[in-house]
Amino acid sequence: MFKKNVPVLILLSGILLLSACTDSDNAKGNSESTNGKTEIKITWRGLGEQDNVRRYLEGFEADFESKNEDIDIVLSPITASEGDYFSKVALTMQSEETAPDIVSEDTFMLSADANAGYLIALDEYVDSWNEWDNYIENIKFGTTGEDESIYGIPTTTDSRGIWYNKEVFEAAGLPIDWEPKSWNDIYTAAETIKEANPDVVPFAMNVAKANGEAVSMQTFEMLLYGTDETLYDSESKKWNVNGQGITDALVFVDEIMNQRDLGPSLSIALNANYGSVMTQELLPTGGVGMVLDGNWNIGNYAEGGAYPIENIEETLGFVPFPTKDGEEPGFVTMAGGWSWAIPEKSQNHDAAWKVIQAMSTEESQTERAIIEGTLTVRNDSAESSDYTEKPLIEPATKALENAHFRPKNDLYPNVSIEIQNAVEAVASGAMSPEEAAASYKAKVTDIVGEENVY
Repeated sequence: MFKKNVPVLILLSGILLLSACTDSDNAKGNSESTNGKTEIKITWRGLGEQDNVRRYLEGFEADFESKNEDIDIVLSPITASEGDYFSKVALTMQSEETAPDIVSEDTFMLSADANAGYLIALDEYVDSWNEWDNYIENIKFGTTGEDESIYGIPTTTDSRGIWYNKEVFEAAGLPIDWEPKSWNDIYTAAETIKEANPDVVPFAMNVAKANGEAVSMQTFEMLLYGTDETLYDSESKKWNVNGQGITDALVFVDEIMNQRDLGPSLSIALNANYGSVMTQELLPTGGVGMVLDGNWNIGNYAEGGAYPIENIEETLGFVPFPTKDGEEPGFVTMAGGWSWAIPEKSQNHDAAWKVIQAMSTEESQTERAIIEGTLTVRNDSAESSDYTEKPLIEPATKALENAHFRPKNDLYPNVSIEIQNAVEAVASGAMSPEEAAASYKAKVTDIVGEENVY
């Protein structure tokens, strides 16, 4: 179903660009290297010079190859925007010539890719693997398909909230131990920052469809679930298209970007590099007061990150995102994460599983969580002193208490695109919140069928 809904233009452009996407342009996914070793190609979404996944994998690669002389790991990132990554990696998995042996799958795409036949089920491997019991139970749900088979091994999870610069807050007369209780508290803080220093961006969030799922999950769904509504009812298997919360979420975007002029300029907000500009350049230097984003940004400020900060908690804070009017439970977050999966077209399934096992040990998972600034997916890693001593780990973990997850439905990727279209239309001023909500209703109804909405 997902394949049928991928625009032909994306497929064609992806084919043209595919050879330029990876670090190993001519490497085949299932080849033997010249020295007789089995090549295991690992693909993930690359982020260029400031790529924390690469930092982790390079250390893992050296250690693994020193202990496994029969396997040669080939790091092959696809450098693309979040939205483009999903279509490009799907293209690679359609051919034995280009399929990686291990692929990084966002858990929201895992079910669709499994149903499309791109991934193998891992049940037989997991059944004889004694490490599986060490994984957090609700995180396993994200890597289980609609057929109840396991298609991925979780690698990271995350929470979302508001990052804020304490120096900006202090200069504006705001408390550095700020804890917003409602959306109005966010408006008030942003307006106070704007009045104190017009050169500082008061509040920023993902609004450009070029940034794909970050818009759907980190902006719209964070807001929607704060109105006590959900995007999808898993019991009735129907989609929410009429809720007032949809309009309310878009009103928040409009208030920040247009009515109160509290967001970044459109040249920044609608740029595919918005995320790195905000979190790696402006937030740590005081160029923005607040950013709605994920806990993983702590990796940017740790030693070896994009912008290391010696005393992180003295400069930055991270707080859970409040519900609209302070309704119980008081705050919400969206949780997601990534996983390692094995493409069907890979011819090295057993060797790929051996590598995944090595990447999934307690030590390796702890190391990755520390380097990336993410939350670990293993219970034993969560108790490691190296992990618990991470800056801001407490509020990031607390946010998970009220975590929501994206729908486990093949059509979610298509619905997500309409979320992105609606958010960008409001942020850019092309539509009012009411117009965008009406457009969203019509397009989602067309995607899922009138009998599947409420």
